[in-house]
Amino acid sequence: MKSINFAFLGGEEIARQLGKKGTTTDLAVFNRIGGDSIYTWTVPISYPDKIQSLFQSLNMSEYVILHVTKLDKYLGEQIIAINSLGLCDGIIFMSYDVDEGKLKSLIRGTSLEKFVLVYDIESLKEEIQRLEPKKYKGPFLLPIDHAFEVKGVGTVALGVIKQGSLKVHDEFQIHPQNKQILVKSIQMHDDSVSESESPSRVGIALKGLSADFISRGDVICSPGYILDANDETVKANFEKNIYYKEEVSENQSYSISIGLQIKPVKLKLIDKIEILPEKPISFYQDQKFVILNLDSSKNRIVGNGSFSSS
Repeated sequence: MKSINFAFLGGEEIARQLGKKGTTTDLAVFNRIGGDSIYTWTVPISYPDKIQSLFQSLNMSEYVILHVTKLDKYLGEQIIAINSLGLCDGIIFMSYDVDEGKLKSLIRGTSLEKFVLVYDIESLKEEIQRLEPKKYKGPFLLPIDHAFEVKGVGTVALGVIKQGSLKVHDEFQIHPQNKQILVKSIQMHDDSVSESESPSRVGIALKGLSADFISRGDVICSPGYILDANDETVKANFEKNIYYKEEVSENQSYSISIGLQIKPVKLKLIDKIEILPEKPISFYQDQKFVILNLDSSKNRIVGNGSFSSS
């Protein structure tokens, strides 16, 4: 079956009309099977109090649905977040009470300019039906969004396959633990399968590490694909958010959002940004990241960049 994954920004009310509520923590995952497709909508229910879940929901998805009911600072923050990750495929579901001209002015020059604009739930559903999965080939890559122990099964990890494919009995690495794990079984939408590929959302029963030692953002991947950094400086390209007016300080503690990881870091700006992780981070070459200031009362998004060698 085909898998299509969305970040749904704007609360649970509309998401309930699209799918059945499943796994829920600070993120709520809604699912539905339609024809030959499995649809998944991830809602950051702890946002706007916590911006971390906003970026994690975006990083779990290939498409974005932005539900706009008013023009406020949080809408502006969501627009900056989507644009900072370069997400250009999605739908804006807009209330009739919102001024379309002002909204279009807000998204002008951003990746959201390419989003489809709809005004009602039926039009939203029609646009969703038109979308196709985004498949990415290459080394296997799965960021974990939830992990737990199941009696009689063992460790189970949930996540979206961002790249590549896997089969039962495949061996991979998990980072930042840098441990070898074995795939014992795979499930898609509660059905057992022998293999799966990007961009499927799967549950994997794995051998080699207890769920007690797995956190959201840990990455299962092909051996040698992921790099780890801990107590060592990493250089990267960086572009500061034009709306973030504070100076980047070496004494300030920031957070890096990379994949589903949210980790504390220190920064130093020279020709490129220098990132010193306060906890281990895992990344691949050219992966995008966003720097956050969780303590800021105005602009929490400091800027974005990528781990590029160029």
